[in-house]
Amino acid sequence: MPIDGASALARRALTLSNPNPRVGCTIISSSDGRVIGQGHTQQAGGPHAEVMALRDAQARGESVEGATAYVTLEPCSHHGRTPPCCDALIAAHVAKVVVATSDPNPLVAGRGLERLRAAGITVELLPPDSEAARASRELNIGFFSRMIRKTPWVRMKVAASLDGSTALGNGVSQWITGEAARTDGHAWRARACAVLTGIGTVLEDDPMLDVRLVDTPRQPHLVIVDSRLETPLTARLFGPPAQGLARKIFIYCAVIEPQKQAALEARGATVICLPGPQGKVDLAAMLRDLGQREVNELHLEAGHKLNGSFIREGLVDELLLYLAPLLLGSGGHGMAGFGPLQTLDDGMKLAFHAIDPVGEDLRIVARVRGHDAFLHA
Repeated sequence: MPIDGASALARRALTLSNPNPRVGCTIISSSDGRVIGQGHTQQAGGPHAEVMALRDAQARGESVEGATAYVTLEPCSHHGRTPPCCDALIAAHVAKVVVATSDPNPLVAGRGLERLRAAGITVELLPPDSEAARASRELNIGFFSRMIRKTPWVRMKVAASLDGSTALGNGVSQWITGEAARTDGHAWRARACAVLTGIGTVLEDDPMLDVRLVDTPRQPHLVIVDSRLETPLTARLFGPPAQGLARKIFIYCAVIEPQKQAALEARGATVICLPGPQGKVDLAAMLRDLGQREVNELHLEAGHKLNGSFIREGLVDELLLYLAPLLLGSGGHGMAGFGPLQTLDDGMKLAFHAIDPVGEDLRIVARVRGHDAFLHA
C-alpha cells in the first residue's frame, strides 16, 4: 500500500523535523502505479514532505500530472516558515491526494483538505482507526499534544535496578544499565525537542545532557529547573554540544536575581521566572511556556526529587524505563520521590505501551492512563 511507504518515509524525519511534524509523501503514477516521487519533511524552515516528493519526481524526469499523492498528515494550507504544501500540489496538477490523518494545527485543521477539493483534486481521508492514521498520530504525539493541549508530551526517562533503585545511598549511579541501553537513551533524547533536568542533577553530576552516542542532525534544547538560579557559570552544559550542533538553553527560576540572570544570559541562556508555591518553579506554567516555544516532546532526565514533583502534579505522560538485571537493596534512591500514599488507588496508573530487551537490559515504555486520549478524540 503506498501509504505504508509514506509512513516509512515519515519515520526518517524522527530526529530531523522538530518542531514541525514528521511527515512522509509518496507520489504514484496514474498510468502504471509506479512510485515516481517520494520525500519526507526536512529541518524547520526547509521543504515539507510534499515538496520533497514533487522535487524528487522532477529530478527523475517524471510528470506528476494526474498522479496520486499519499501523505501521512494533512497538507498545510498556511504560510509558516514555508509556503503552503496545498499550493504546491495544486500547481503540480495531481489528481488525487490520500491523507492518513488530519492536522491538529488550528491554522490547518481541515482547511488543507478543503483547499485541495476546491481546486478540483479528489481527496481521501483515511479512517481514524486505520493503521496509517494511528501510526501518523503516534509518530507525532508531541506535535498533537502541543497543538491540542498546548503543552509538550512529557516523557520521563529512568534507568534503575530491578528493585527500583536509580543510585546507591552515596549517590553512585554510573552505570546501572549497560552500553546498549545508554545508547538507546540517547536516541530517545535525539527525537525530543528539549531535554529537561533539575539543578540538583546539574550540581551533583555536571552533565552535558546532549546527544552524543548516536548521530543526530540537530541537538535538542536544554531546560533547567533552577528555582534560585544556582546554575554555575562554569557548568559543562554551557560548552559546545557534541557534533558541533547548537542548542538553546532555558533556565526556569522562581526568584529573579538580576546579577545572576545577567551572568547566565551572558553565557547564552534564556532565563524565565515562573514562581509557584513554596518558592519553587511553577511546573505547569513552565510546560505551557515550553509549548509556546514550540517544544513537542519533552525528555525529562532528572533526579528522584524533581521526578516526584512532576508526578505529584500529574505532569508526566509517559515513562521510558530501563531496568537492569541487578538488585541494589535498600538505602538507595528510588525512581521518584512522591507520597506516602494512603491507598493503592492513589498510585499513578500506567498502561504498558512497549516492552523490549535492549542489550542485557529491559526497556519499558508505559503511559499514564488517559493522557493520550487527545490522540483519539
